[in-house]
Amino acid sequence: MPELPEVETVRRGLEPAMVGARILRVEQRRPDLRFPFPERFAERLAGRRIEALGRRAKYLLADLDDGEVLVMHLGMTGRFTVAAPDGSVAQPGEFHHEAGAALPHDHVVFRLSNGATVTYNDARRFGFMTLVARAELGEHPLFRGMGIEPLGNALDGASLAALFAGKSAPLKAALLDQRLVSGLGNIYVCEALNRARLSPRREAGTIARRDGGPTARSERLALVIRETLEEAVAAGGSSLRDYAHTDGSLGYFQHRFRVYDREGEPCPTPRCRGVVRRIVQSGRSTFFCAVCQR
Repeated sequence: MPELPEVETVRRGLEPAMVGARILRVEQRRPDLRFPFPERFAERLAGRRIEALGRRAKYLLADLDDGEVLVMHLGMTGRFTVAAPDGSVAQPGEFHHEAGAALPHDHVVFRLSNGATVTYNDARRFGFMTLVARAELGEHPLFRGMGIEPLGNALDGASLAALFAGKSAPLKAALLDQRLVSGLGNIYVCEALNRARLSPRREAGTIARRDGGPTARSERLALVIRETLEEAVAAGGSSLRDYAHTDGSLGYFQHRFRVYDREGEPCPTPRCRGVVRRIVQSGRSTFFCAVCQR
């Protein structure tokens, strides 16, 4: 499943084509994806102007001029293409095609007033789209109780310490808990913990003081989480399995992985003689160095 940097990369690819444009019409080619589309979905979108395109965790949020928000989730294999008015896709890649050459899994097509065509393709149909009133977004079941944004200003050593204080759960599990920090996934948690030299098996509460205040560990972890995500966004994400940009080009952060999927390789931390190990935590692979990650 695409993680936060991949979703943010898609958002940035869609933004120039979508923001400020009016949706002339929507071609909805099936009644559902993971869930059924909202009632009169295509009709409600027709004529609406897209005021902004944001992101919350792994959700794309298109603010419309009638006060509703088009919420989009990529699922496991969802991807967008943006075609220019002449039907071509800039820098076409292996997952993408020219407008008009419809593929079997092109499920939703947005025809925009600026001449662009945005197509949503999803082979496994685990993605979905829905419409939510902006005023009700925070209390919607998809977003109610969602944790802080790891790329937002709310993430710092003090906030991490306060969230994790007193928790005996493994540090990796706490970081993946979307009620605490929203949008972090397996790949980037493994990478951040290695950079912070913290064991994924450490009790989460040990990065906080007894009074819930920040420690050097929580400050360092907050810093490297942001650095890792920002570096991944700048690299265009990680092209694993089905992920690619809206213009068809591939992300390349996977070439910078320090530990993820590097089992048996030397730890990249300077002067560390450890070897990357793989263990399973809560059904997910964890990659780390047992020597320098304490």
